[in-house]
Formats: sequence, C-alpha cells, structure tokens
Amino acid sequence: MPTFHDPAADAREAAEALRGLAHATAAIEDPRAMYEVIGNLLASTRYLAQVTDQLAQNHHRNAAQATTDHGDPLAARTLLSDTIDALRTASARLDQAEVSLDQASGTAGQIAWKPDDPQHRWVSIVFLQGEEADPVIEIIDRQGTDAAIAYLAGWDYGEETVSDAMENGYVYDTAPQSAADRLATSGDYALTYSPHLGYVGLSRRIDAPNPDAPASGTTTPPVPEDEPRPGRHRRPARSEGTSSWFRPDAINEVAENRGLFR
Repeated sequence: MPTFHDPAADAREAAEALRGLAHATAAIEDPRAMYEVIGNLLASTRYLAQVTDQLAQNHHRNAAQATTDHGDPLAARTLLSDTIDALRTASARLDQAEVSLDQASGTAGQIAWKPDDPQHRWVSIVFLQGEEADPVIEIIDRQGTDAAIAYLAGWDYGEETVSDAMENGYVYDTAPQSAADRLATSGDYALTYSPHLGYVGLSRRIDAPNPDAPASGTTTPPVPEDEPRPGRHRRPARSEGTSSWFRPDAINEVAENRGLFR
C-alpha cells in the first residue's frame, strides 16, 4: 500500500524548524558554525523554490474544482490566477536568493576564525573512524548531535583526561577539525565529524592553566608502531597502552587512504 504524505503537516514541521533556527542564530557563540548554517540554508532555499513552483502547478492542475465561499467559480478564476502569479514570482525570487546564498557559502568557506578567548584551550577526548564511527554517525542521523555528544562523553575521564592531554601535547587553541568537518557544540564539548570520510571526534574546552603557555596547535607526536590505526576505542573504557586522544592528523590520514584528500 503506498504511503501518502500530508503536505500541510510537513509544512508545519518545516515552519517550526525554521522558527527554531531563527532563535538559534540570534546569537552564535562559535562563529565556525555559521558556514554549515549557510550551506543548509542554501539547500533549504532550493527546496523552497521547488515547492512554490509545484504549488503553482497544483493550483493550475486543480482549477476546475476552484470556487469561492459563495459558490462563484468565475470569481475563483481571478483569485486562482493571482495566486499562481504570486507563487511563480516567489519561486523566481527564491532562485535569486539561492544564487546569493551560494555566493555567501563560497566566500564564508574561506574564512578562518581565530579563538576569541585565550584563557581557554581544548583537549581531545576520542577519535573514531570506519566501523567504530558508524554507530555514532547513526546516532547523529537519528537523534541529533547532542545525543552523539552525550554518547562520546563516556570517554571523558575528567581531570585524568586533561592531565593525559597536557602530558601528550593534545591541547589546542580551538576544537581540532579540518575544513571539511561538520561541527556541533554542546556546553564545553565540540563534536567534529564527517559522514563522507567516516569519522567522529570529541573535544572539550578547559580553562588554560597558564594563559601564556602556547597550545600545541595541530602538531602531533609520532605514532608508536604498536598503536592501532583504527579508532581509539570500541567502548567507553580505557585499556592499557591504548591512546584515546583525537588527533587532527588522523583526519588527513583517513582522507589520503580513501583518495579523498583535498
């Protein structure tokens, strides 16, 4: 039996999502999130242009059924024509908005945001890739990034995590990520992930113990030969001799191994 969608219900859901987006973008704490927002707005605008054009077509297709509250089909024809013209105008203007958003996305993607608070640093919690990352990416798809952050926070051992990060040099000015990553934040946590390359990573913001001490940036110490190449963990528990830290260079490794580095 075919499944029928209720367009009115879908439209209400879309309007509610946009209302939430309008609220969320009133003040954006992490400017790095803006690039992804622009990209999603670009995709949404394309769909809105398609929807308005299809609404115009559907008004025309069902013209024979049109009348007014007073049962006047002749008056309804004028109303129908005006509605179709307005919808087609909206579709054309949305096409123009799409062009502008596409331009904004291209230029925004070239902006690198500097940290605005030198009193804080970021320590890496965990990096998973391949099959180990698949369950987390599924959580993101089904439940959202907040649920994924809550799950990966199981690898955070508090002060022990911070101490190990300091000792091994896995401390950064900003949450470790590449230009192709998607970024989501919740509280002091930052989730970076790439469904395309198949990896996820979690880092946490901390107070810098010494504001004048340089962060390690993207420098990564050599990887011991006996360290496993896949993700750092399969479950939220630490085993002896296994590092759990998210390493930015590992992102490039994934891209190079899959022939996707750019």
